[in-house]
Amino acid sequence: MNTLTTPLSGASPRQGAAYSPAGHDYALSLPQQGLQQRLARAWLWLGLLALIGSGLFSVLLVLSRTPGVNQWLPVADFFRVALVVHVDLSVLVWFIAMAGLLWSLNSTPGGRAWGWTAPVLCAIGTGLMSLAPFVDRAEPIMANYIPVLDGPVFLAGLVVFALGTGVLVLRSLWLAPRLGLGFDAGGALRFGLNASVVATAVALMAFAWSLAVLPTPLAGKAYYEILFWGGGHALQFTWTLLMLVAWLWLAGACGAPVRLSPRLALAMFALALVAVFVTPYAYLAYDIASVEHRNLLTWAMRVGGGPAILPIGLAVLLALRAAPASANTPVTRPLRAALLSSVLLFAAGGLIGVFIQGSNVRIPAHYHGCIVGVTLALMGAVYHLLPRLGYGTPGSRWAAWQPTLYGAGQLMHIVGLVWSGGYGVQRKVAGSEQVLRSTAEVAGMGLMGLGGLIAIIGGVLFVVVVIQSMRHPAPAAVRATPGAT
Repeated sequence: MNTLTTPLSGASPRQGAAYSPAGHDYALSLPQQGLQQRLARAWLWLGLLALIGSGLFSVLLVLSRTPGVNQWLPVADFFRVALVVHVDLSVLVWFIAMAGLLWSLNSTPGGRAWGWTAPVLCAIGTGLMSLAPFVDRAEPIMANYIPVLDGPVFLAGLVVFALGTGVLVLRSLWLAPRLGLGFDAGGALRFGLNASVVATAVALMAFAWSLAVLPTPLAGKAYYEILFWGGGHALQFTWTLLMLVAWLWLAGACGAPVRLSPRLALAMFALALVAVFVTPYAYLAYDIASVEHRNLLTWAMRVGGGPAILPIGLAVLLALRAAPASANTPVTRPLRAALLSSVLLFAAGGLIGVFIQGSNVRIPAHYHGCIVGVTLALMGAVYHLLPRLGYGTPGSRWAAWQPTLYGAGQLMHIVGLVWSGGYGVQRKVAGSEQVLRSTAEVAGMGLMGLGGLIAIIGGVLFVVVVIQSMRHPAPAAVRATPGAT
């Protein structure tokens, strides 16, 4: 197989990552053609289709919670159905598709016989989950991590999607690049990607373990809450690792060498990886329905995932601040905007989480900030990878503004939720169930609705920019010449 490679930062033609006295240029040498690239394209298309579907549901979702508008919608049932599909498409499917894109590019050549099995199964599962609201009257269950429609069509789609993810993980483990003891910046990024594959494998094991030992009398929300709790926590390590890899990678692509040694970055990734293995211990030590089991998994996520974020985030921000003016080009502006917006939104979500008390809309404000932080990092990675996948470079003014627009809308969205949460507005309800008693509560939810609509526009703009780039193939020199941007 022909696997021409090139450092994706465009900063140096050398393999791995270049070093400068001011810092480390985090970059990767990845395949420019062959099966790995074709699989990466397939995963990118699945991610885009998931975002399009999620956007369609999110329009109705935001309207169903916006005062003055929601009275025109069948709020109670429709809100929950739309919320289930929106969350699963925008988080589960989108994140797994982007993981599949990165893992495919990071893999060694091989696995042709089963390479297409994973994206095909995941696409079929996604289609079934998306069609379920229109063909099956099923009860929406608002379980944490993976909400479901408790009907045969949606559940069949979820199972097929899980099987596709399992094939993806097995293939990625089998073809993962072997790393030696001498780590450069590129090796640290590869370690982070490999660690995210392992975290996903642990998550799938936790889902299967929960399914096998779950108490049979349970049903409804209690059943799915326990079923998805352990694996859902493990998946948070996957998303965090992918985001941190994207942060360092995008900083290098923006011409901003990071003053964080590859060994320290690797140590941060390793800490998160070690914490993932608290998951099987929690299953061995405690009953899955016990408080101790839930608390141990929550503690592992905070202790293992949290410490890596602050030093890497600060190092990336300092690198961007110190970047020379010559690094600010039409090609790097979308990457820089995505990186800054990602760090800001994730930091806002983490800060909100510190002040959560009770069950109100501050909780979705917290995880919306964190999830959108991951999403923006992956959007930036897509912009950076498009020309390396044979597509055009997204260097337009719209591409530069898209991350800022999306991030600003989401920031307004979570500020509105925090504002309303201070008045006790409950989560996972809409319309009259929100019980908005005062002008301040209505204003807070109105700000949430406005921010949500702006974010939807930003999300649509991302899809438009990417599809426009796909319609204009990259010049051969960009795809095949080392160091090309």
